[in-house]
Amino acid sequence: MSYRRIAASAAVLAAGISLAPGAAHAAGPAAGRPEPHGISAPDAARTVKPETATFTSPANRSFKPAPAAGKGEASPTAEAAASDIQVGLQAFTTSAHGMEVDTLTTGTANPVSISIEWGDGATSQDTSAGGQTATTAHQYGKPGAYTVKVTVTDQVTQASAVNQVAVWTRGSHYTPYGPTRLLDTRSGTGAPQGKVPAYGMTRLKIAGNGGIPEGVTSVVLNVTVTNTTSGGHITAFADGAERPTTSNVNFAPGQTVPNLVIVPVGKNGHVDLYNGGWEPVDLIADVTGYFTKSASSGYTPLAPQRLVDTRNGTGTAQGQVKGYGTFTTQVAGRGWVPPQATAVALNVTVTNPKSDGHLTVYPSGRPAPTASNLNFTTGQTIANSVIVPVGPDGRITVRNGAWNPTDVIVDVVGYYSPDSVNAYVPVKPARLLDTRDGSQWAWGPLGGRGYVYMPLAAGLPHTKGFVLNSTVTNTKDIGHLAVAPDPNSLSDYDNGSEIWPPTPTSSTLNWTVNKTVPNLVQAASGPSGIIDFWNQSDGDIDLIVDIFGVYQDN
Repeated sequence: MSYRRIAASAAVLAAGISLAPGAAHAAGPAAGRPEPHGISAPDAARTVKPETATFTSPANRSFKPAPAAGKGEASPTAEAAASDIQVGLQAFTTSAHGMEVDTLTTGTANPVSISIEWGDGATSQDTSAGGQTATTAHQYGKPGAYTVKVTVTDQVTQASAVNQVAVWTRGSHYTPYGPTRLLDTRSGTGAPQGKVPAYGMTRLKIAGNGGIPEGVTSVVLNVTVTNTTSGGHITAFADGAERPTTSNVNFAPGQTVPNLVIVPVGKNGHVDLYNGGWEPVDLIADVTGYFTKSASSGYTPLAPQRLVDTRNGTGTAQGQVKGYGTFTTQVAGRGWVPPQATAVALNVTVTNPKSDGHLTVYPSGRPAPTASNLNFTTGQTIANSVIVPVGPDGRITVRNGAWNPTDVIVDVVGYYSPDSVNAYVPVKPARLLDTRDGSQWAWGPLGGRGYVYMPLAAGLPHTKGFVLNSTVTNTKDIGHLAVAPDPNSLSDYDNGSEIWPPTPTSSTLNWTVNKTVPNLVQAASGPSGIIDFWNQSDGDIDLIVDIFGVYQDN
């Protein structure tokens, strides 16, 4: 098969589509599936590359090292040379844990020896000529703030100079918290009471709010929009930053819609929630954790695995969860989730509910919080991403906040633990794919039983997971979206040797006809860095995918 690639704008990552006829379910091109097509940005890697932080200590901050014990007074020549030599430092973040330091020695033209203490117990040695820049790289084992100390020594005169620069890693670790309600505009919790006006914002304090510390870099919020009288969307972003063109929650008149967001926190400790609708709305935000540049819990993404299904008794008793009832299920130490997991990333689905209500997921051993994770109406099937702390016994509890019973399905997509090496790095929000946009996507809606493949981490071996927001709209049939790693490589698609991937058994979001449904996706990059988005229905859909961050292991 041929693979046709078309250049698109830099806002869209390399992506591809493989469509099957609505009635075809068998695997392989022989079953009638057409050739795959794809679009790619001129420089896709730049879209997922986080911004580089720079730290500087100029040469005039240099100081002389203390004389070594037992050394006599220096000669006048050595003292003169020592008074001239200086060293300037500039450090750059290169990855979640990576750092480079540029060392520029002035005041001598002789060769110099460079000794670097990285602040974590590690040291490096290098050499350069005076007046030339030497670049030295280092990988920290954990996120954090460090002081890098550099000593340069003239190899001829033995004159030395010292300088140091404070740095912090690009990546952050997760700390479980709550769930706790931080915002409810209906009651005036966290903001003035009253709806957020059309095209207006509400500002929410994160750092220093309750037990959340100063210096928090990102926060995990479950954002719910309710009391809507028009269509629109909600965008979450760091206070003081430019509002992105991406969206986190989409809603229609009369809808109550939740969605999980991982949003950077502004330097002043606040985040903004923007109402992109024509009419005022109420907003609710519940926190389930936060990220800081200190060692806590890293993330390990997993291919989606079914943890609970009350319809068949997987993970709990078979049968619907009764009204205002709960069940508790083991998570840590089960399957691929280790006993030391502090929190889990889930996709939770409600189906066959007998009345309107909400679902709350929380650590075992605690009272049910006032927070909620997803809201549903009678007969609706709806999913939402959940990041929830794990109880001391490695279990979580799920509560049905409706009058009547409902079925609950839980898929685990990853976990946080002290032993996990992947740190979170936010990126500038960008739209990766919009099948409605003919200028970037030539093939229109995604057909029934087809999939879009996205080589997001192709060529980026240290990027292990992605934080994405997927939105399905213009739906023609009942169905669900599934997201899973692709077993093929990008070269397989390039040369036409790809296989039809196994159909995922989990779901990310569910829809009915003519609905718009969003959901956060924490997707594993898989063996070759390609992620598939499956239309598990017999009708066309439009698919929008935005990126907000990555998990890196270096």
